[in-house]
Amino acid sequence: MNIATEPKGLVRQHLIDPEICIRCNTCEEMCPIDAITHDSRNYVIDHDICDGRGDCLGPCPTGAIANWRQTAEPYSLEEQFGWDYLPDQDEAAEAPADLGAPVPAGAAELPDDVARIIEEAHKGAGGRQVPPFSAAHPYVGIYSDKSPVTAKVAGNMRLTDADASSDIHHIILDFGTQAFPVIEGQSIGVIPPGEDTNGRPHHVRLYSVASPRDGERPNKNNVAITVKRVTEDNDGNPVTGVASNYLCDLPRGAEVKVTGPYGTTFLMPNHPEANIVMICTGTGSAPMRAMTERRRRMRRHHDIPGNILLLFGARTQGELPYFGPLQKLPKDLIDPEFAFSREDGQAKQYVQDRIKTRADDLAALLKDENTFIFICGHKRMEDGVTESLREVCKSHGMDWDEMLPVFRKAGRYHVETYY
Repeated sequence: MNIATEPKGLVRQHLIDPEICIRCNTCEEMCPIDAITHDSRNYVIDHDICDGRGDCLGPCPTGAIANWRQTAEPYSLEEQFGWDYLPDQDEAAEAPADLGAPVPAGAAELPDDVARIIEEAHKGAGGRQVPPFSAAHPYVGIYSDKSPVTAKVAGNMRLTDADASSDIHHIILDFGTQAFPVIEGQSIGVIPPGEDTNGRPHHVRLYSVASPRDGERPNKNNVAITVKRVTEDNDGNPVTGVASNYLCDLPRGAEVKVTGPYGTTFLMPNHPEANIVMICTGTGSAPMRAMTERRRRMRRHHDIPGNILLLFGARTQGELPYFGPLQKLPKDLIDPEFAFSREDGQAKQYVQDRIKTRADDLAALLKDENTFIFICGHKRMEDGVTESLREVCKSHGMDWDEMLPVFRKAGRYHVETYY
């Protein structure tokens, strides 16, 4: 019997995507309870047998196995055998309002600690977030804290100057032959080894992916993350961040337990006309780097009329991650605007100040329905950014408070901030 939660008459059914499946038989071989079978056309899952234990998820080389639907009536084996593609989520079977939104295609239920972190990070967006209409299909929760995937460190490079107060690293994790489909804007979880002061295993820590979907190195099964070594709390008291120090000190070849991927809304728009406004500080640059690199690689084969405007803040040039590489990118790919608050001989500038500096350009972009805004960084930037956007709109005959709900509803405004 299927033991997955089935609230108020709805069932959450595990399904295989026939468009992605390569019919390698791995899932059927890995299922210990014979819930998976096949004919000459499709591999399918028997809902009455599947117990949701997930032994089939990790070994699948394409991610075709990582799909779920909420439905009032489970799809039969006969129906699944006849599919050329997965059915859309049945609107008639959507969960009632008190249950929240249905589980997105390709999504697993998130662990409580991961769901809490994501909810807190997205609070600034206000209400339920919607992904861009052209965003790629995200796979979520393929690997859990109870069944993580092991990656190897392929590279660990300090991004900030040696004498900078912030020690930020670019870390590349290689998954070898293990499937780990991830797209720009998603996050991964890292499980630090050891136990906390209560003798319990450490909780998962989330890190935004800093590489595009085809890998840090094109067509390699690896992922890059941007990690700041934590040495003090928000009040300036000395602390040692468990996960950040662990990751920043890892040598090449070290093994890391990884969960995820996570994230279904803070995703890159894929249509070439999309304008992307990136507003970030510190390690909030990670998803922006992933999106920029994806766009750079796409330009080799496609005409991309959309623009990227980057507004990036740090204390000094030496503390701004990826500052050097950003200087080398062509201006017709990305238009960077930097703000430094502690640079010697310069007046303090914050990212919200640069928003005002680029008011005319931003106003033009805000009037374009193909413009998408992404904000990522420390939570203390949120109020300043919001007020600056409000001022830009007011000075150009627009009302930000009226525009914001429209942006949110259309999946054009995304916030991911942290303490």
